[in-house]
Amino acid sequence: MAEIAAVPANGFSVATTFAGAGGSSLGYRMAGFRVLWANEFVAAAHATYEANKSPATIVDSRDIRSIEPAEILAAINLAVGELDILDGSPPCASFSMAGKRSRDWGKIKAYSDRAQRTDDLFGEFVRLVAGLMPKVFVAENVSGLVKGVAKGYFLRTLAAFKAAGYKVEARLLDAQWLGVPQARQRLIFQGVRADLGVAPAFPKPLGYRYSVRDALPWIAQLEEGKGYNSRPFYSADRPSQTILAERSFKAISTAKGRHSIDMPAPTVLTHGREHTNSELMVESETDISRFAIGAEWDKLRPGEKSARYFQLQKPVLAMPCPTLTFGAGALSCAGVVHPTQKRRFSIAELKRICAFPDDFVLTGTYTQQWERLGRAVPPVMMAKIAAAIRDNVLEGARL
Repeated sequence: MAEIAAVPANGFSVATTFAGAGGSSLGYRMAGFRVLWANEFVAAAHATYEANKSPATIVDSRDIRSIEPAEILAAINLAVGELDILDGSPPCASFSMAGKRSRDWGKIKAYSDRAQRTDDLFGEFVRLVAGLMPKVFVAENVSGLVKGVAKGYFLRTLAAFKAAGYKVEARLLDAQWLGVPQARQRLIFQGVRADLGVAPAFPKPLGYRYSVRDALPWIAQLEEGKGYNSRPFYSADRPSQTILAERSFKAISTAKGRHSIDMPAPTVLTHGREHTNSELMVESETDISRFAIGAEWDKLRPGEKSARYFQLQKPVLAMPCPTLTFGAGALSCAGVVHPTQKRRFSIAELKRICAFPDDFVLTGTYTQQWERLGRAVPPVMMAKIAAAIRDNVLEGARL
């Protein structure tokens, strides 16, 4: 996190809505953007965002429906049209292929630690775009938004963005081809204000992928049967313990003194040759042996999905992790499980798989921390998107 804070500013500004734990914000900061303002309505997510935010970021906890564009501009001291990027990830439960989809449209339903209607929130984001007129907007959602009955909603949203005065393009991007050790498809809307005369720009997929073993290099110790020390160590006001890295970003940089985002990073070794119990500690909530999904874990080969329990899947060590859903951290819930031990991933492992820094602070219970990571845009993925906009859109508009 200190290395992200030290990234030189590129002169461009961001305001972000539906900010969650701050995955998108971290990505923008990694690309040199200043995040001036953020909105997050869910209390647990707001607490995590506050724990990791830049000191210069103003965090608003109100329902987005009550926020006016003029209030945002007054808070960040900018005029209409001066903000570089408005970012947002409207809640996607209404469009997820794993959910009830259209059956929940128009209804107030439980969402994290709140209850709200979620299918209309993209409209609120469009309202803010039209009021702020940023140079660029970026909106993220699940791939289900372009499938089945939700496709009409997608087309209507696209038309609303264009009517607001933007050249708009939407692409389905997969995090595993953008430096994240997880297969995670997300629909990315990008709009560039028409008067800038520049087209939207997206990152090119990398020529390599990171595997579960790349993300968790200490997993070889587990394969040898040395195991972890399992006991609870979280509290409601203290972040989980993280895996310590032996070498810093600077120490693994290239010979020219900087690390290229277009090349695989050298392996980051965890502290010491032998991993200590404190470093490899796992929350007690990860244990699935007492549930039916634990017995099912024994039957699964690497890469297999359970035919009995929806979403229960054992990863392949040599491949990116399957998509981690936000609800899979609940005690008996089926989801992606650990590849070599009968348990879920620890929070420290999840941070790696979701491309968050090891020392990123997560507050609350194990389940709440899993939800924060499962809902977030992976920071490394957003850093690639932000860099493409910086270099090909905003820099081009300056010329």
